[in-house]
Amino acid sequence: MDRADVIILGGGLVGSALAVALSAHKLSAIVIDVADPDVILAAGFDGRASAIASAPTRMLGAIGVLDRLGAAGCPIEGIRVSDGLAPGKLDFAPEPGEAALGTMFENRLLRCALYEAAQAADGVEVRMKTRAVATTRDAHGVSVTLSSGDIIHAPLLIAAEGRASPTREAAGLKVARWQYDHAAIVTSLHHEHPHENIAFEIFYPQGPFAILPLNDDAQGHRSAIVWSVKRHEAPGMVKLSERGFLAECEKKMGGFLGQLGPLGQRQSYPLGFHHAATITAERLALVGDAAHGIHPIAGQGVNVGFRDVATLVEVLVDAKRTGLDLGDRQVLARYERWRSLDTFMVAAATDGLTHLFGIPGKAANAVRRFGLSAVDRLPPLKNRFMAEARGESGDVPKLLQGMTV
Repeated sequence: MDRADVIILGGGLVGSALAVALSAHKLSAIVIDVADPDVILAAGFDGRASAIASAPTRMLGAIGVLDRLGAAGCPIEGIRVSDGLAPGKLDFAPEPGEAALGTMFENRLLRCALYEAAQAADGVEVRMKTRAVATTRDAHGVSVTLSSGDIIHAPLLIAAEGRASPTREAAGLKVARWQYDHAAIVTSLHHEHPHENIAFEIFYPQGPFAILPLNDDAQGHRSAIVWSVKRHEAPGMVKLSERGFLAECEKKMGGFLGQLGPLGQRQSYPLGFHHAATITAERLALVGDAAHGIHPIAGQGVNVGFRDVATLVEVLVDAKRTGLDLGDRQVLARYERWRSLDTFMVAAATDGLTHLFGIPGKAANAVRRFGLSAVDRLPPLKNRFMAEARGESGDVPKLLQGMTV
């Protein structure tokens, strides 16, 4: 097809989820992505795993993606936050009868499920190994010339291209950004004792060390590791022998999971922050990392993108029902208003935590431990943090409640 309700530039986790969610509500989409599916769907392409909060998990269920994942996800039944291995902690757990706090999925499995769902969805056309070479947005609509020579049209263009979104830059949307002096070492490892579906976030002045539960495999109990280290240390940590790396993990973990190993493939990613002051322009909306990129300290990155998806789908479905042009300024203004406070608060909170837990010294350590223990004993404050972690704070779109719009 050469015309659709929306054109989505970027077919990653967020772009694919948006296309599938729109299709579930009878809106059509053309997805354009430069990547080769044989590469990005290969088992060794991306060793990362994502903690999908309970609200976005409900959205994936509502649009039929969870069915494709089957038993691939590991439920997160609790989260324990501590300042190093010293006494003083903050535990989060669902009340009896409540759903898990979230689900851990390996990115490659999540990507495969979303890609297959987009390919199978009515009204979605996915064009891989293709790029947009020219874009026109004006009062009449959007026209995009592709590297194939085709020209496609829609009333609305959506940029889901990631942190370096060329569409966002071409639109002149200003972004606040800075780099952290950290890189994330990402891997998986096996361990002797079961994780009991608990995620651990252990903060050190050098950076947080997260242990995230994965499903067992043939070799035994398994967790994902996201280890924030000083940027200049990352290449050495990736090249360190398996025995040496596991010994360093043992120091960070304090031995509570028993003997460690074998170790999965290690990868390193630089860490930075960016936040677009405005996420819409004429016939253009930003979603996911094109709009905001945050530190993985609270595991909210892709969840914020899925919240963008749920909000934008509801706004567009409502606009279609009332006969509005999907690219109308009023429609985009509603999306902008709905998302602006939530994304700013999440971005500010994760950046603040990064700096707070990076302050060295015994006094700072004591204050942090006292604060964690105090929140642990204050149910109202603790419940507020849990609602944010679940993606259930503020004005929650219907898809995040597990309902179609």
